[in-house]
Amino acid sequence: MTNVIEILKCQISETVKKSLAKAIEKGELPEFEAGEIVIETPREKEHGDFSTNIAMQSAKAAKKAPRQIADIIIQNMDFEGTYIEKVETAGPGFINFYLNNLWLYDTLKTIQTMKDKYGEINIGKGMKVMVEFVSANPTGPLHMGNARGGALGDCIASVLSKAGYDVTREYYINDAGNQIEKFGISLEARYIQLLKGEDAVEFPEDGYHGEDIIEHMKDYIAIHGDKLLNVDSEQRRKELVEFALPRNIERIRTGLESYGVKFDVWFSEQSLYDNGELQETLDLLKNNGYTYEKDGAIWFKATEFGLEKDEVIVRNNGIPTYFASDIAYHRNKFLKRKFDWVINLLGADHHGHVARMKAAVKAIGADPDKLDVVLFQLVRLYRNGEITRMSKRTGKSISLTDLLEEVGRDAARYFFNTKASGSHLDFDLDLAAKKSDENPVFYVQYAHARICSILRRLEEENIKIPNIDSVDLGKLVAKEEIELMKKLAEYPEEIRIAAETLEPSRLTRYVHDVAGLFHSFYYACKVKDAEEALRDARIILVDSTRIVIKNVLDLLSISAPEKM
Repeated sequence: MTNVIEILKCQISETVKKSLAKAIEKGELPEFEAGEIVIETPREKEHGDFSTNIAMQSAKAAKKAPRQIADIIIQNMDFEGTYIEKVETAGPGFINFYLNNLWLYDTLKTIQTMKDKYGEINIGKGMKVMVEFVSANPTGPLHMGNARGGALGDCIASVLSKAGYDVTREYYINDAGNQIEKFGISLEARYIQLLKGEDAVEFPEDGYHGEDIIEHMKDYIAIHGDKLLNVDSEQRRKELVEFALPRNIERIRTGLESYGVKFDVWFSEQSLYDNGELQETLDLLKNNGYTYEKDGAIWFKATEFGLEKDEVIVRNNGIPTYFASDIAYHRNKFLKRKFDWVINLLGADHHGHVARMKAAVKAIGADPDKLDVVLFQLVRLYRNGEITRMSKRTGKSISLTDLLEEVGRDAARYFFNTKASGSHLDFDLDLAAKKSDENPVFYVQYAHARICSILRRLEEENIKIPNIDSVDLGKLVAKEEIELMKKLAEYPEEIRIAAETLEPSRLTRYVHDVAGLFHSFYYACKVKDAEEALRDARIILVDSTRIVIKNVLDLLSISAPEKM
C-alpha cells in the first residue's frame, strides 16, 4: 500500500511546516496560521520536481513580500531524512523542490517487492461500494452505449478495488413494467404470425422489431408447437415472456463475460414487487408526507427538494412508474444492504434523472451525497473515415457482439476508456483493428511484449533478473532512465486520482506514456551489452516497467501478451 508521490508530498509539507515554526520561533516571521500547504508538480521540468505557493498564500498574514517569506522558509529548512536535494525561490514567490534520485531507486525496490500488488493503496479503508452499470433492458441485444458503459463501469470498479474499497458490481434487470409488457406483446404477435401467417395479426408499431424476437418464437414453436394459440392473450404473453426473457438475460450475461465484465449481483426489478419492497417504499414516502394524489395518480413531491416539478410514481391505472421501482431499488441499496457509497452509470440522456433520484434518496432517509451518478456520452463509430452504424457481418445495427468480432475485446475496452466519461467518443474501427503503433492498445501491448522478449533473450544467455539488493541502482542516471522511473513512481497516485474522480481514462493515458518512455529508453540505453553493474540495474528497470504495464492492463481487463 505504497504511494511514493504521497510520501514525497507529506515529506515536503512537513519540512515546510517545521521551517515555518522555526522561523516564527526565531522571530523572523510573525505568529500566524499558515493553512493547508499545497504541493504541486510544476509544468516545466526545470522548475523542479515539486512546488508550493505557501509564501504567496501567507503574505497577508505574515505582512511580508512573498519572495521574502520564501527565502526565510528556505533558510530554515532541514533536509535530513528526506529526498530533498535543493530548494529555490522562483517567480513571485514559488518554492521549488529538487529531489535526489534515491526516491526513484526506492520506487524500483517497491515495485520489485510488491510485483502485481504495486499500485494498491488504501484510501477506501474497506468502505462498502456498489457500482451499478450496463443494466440494459433485457428485451434485446447490447448496443454501443451499453458497450461504453460496460467498459467504463468495470474499470471504475477495478480502480476502486485497487484503492482499498470493498466493491460490488451490480446489474439491475428491468424485468418489470412497460418494456416487459411491450416485450410480451411483440413475442405474441411474432408467435401468431409464424403459426398463422403474417396477415393473421398486425405487429405493433412500437413493438420490438429485432430478429431475436422471431428467433425466440421459432425456438418456442420447435419445442412447444401451437399449444398457446387457443389460450387467452394474457396467459400467452406471460408464458412467452417466461420463455424468452431468461434466454435474453443469459445472452447478455455471456456477451458481457466475453467482454471481460462479470457482475457479482444480478438484481431483479420484479423482486421489488414480489417481496413487497416497492409497496413498503410507497408507504414510507406517503407516511413521510412526500406524496399526494392528483388526477387519480400518486405524485412524489420533488419540488420540496428544489426541483422544478413533481413526479408521478403511480399512474392513474394503478401501475407504478419506473421511477417508483428505482426509488425502492435505492432504498434496498442504502437501507437494506447498507452500502456506504452507491455509484450509478447512465447515458448522458439521463441527466434529468440525477437530481430527482438524489431527492428521492433524501426522502427515504438516506444521504444523497452518498449517491454518485456517472453520466457518459454517446459513441460514434467510424469506418473508412465515415460514421457507420451497420455491422459488417450482419448489415444491421452494430451490437456489442459484432464489435468484439470486428476489433476484439482488448481494443474495445481500451478505446472506450481513452476519453473521460463526459466526452463524446469517436471510435475508429479501422484503427482499433490495426497492428501498428498508431493503434494505442497495440503500442502498449507491444512495449510489454518487447520487454518480455528482452528478458527471454537474456535468460537464454543465462542472465537472470538479479536480486535487487545486490544491484547498484545508482548507475541509472541517464535522462531516459530518470524519466521512465519517475513515470513508474506515479502509478499509485494515478490510482488515487482515478478513484477520487471516477475517471479510469487516466490509466490508458498513463500506460501509453509508460510505453512511450520505455520505447525511448530502449533506443537510447543498451541493456545486454552494457557493463555488468549497469546492465543489472537496467534489467531491474526493464522488469519493473513490465510489472507496471501488466498491472495497468490487468486492471483494465486487457491482455498483456509476451509475444507479438
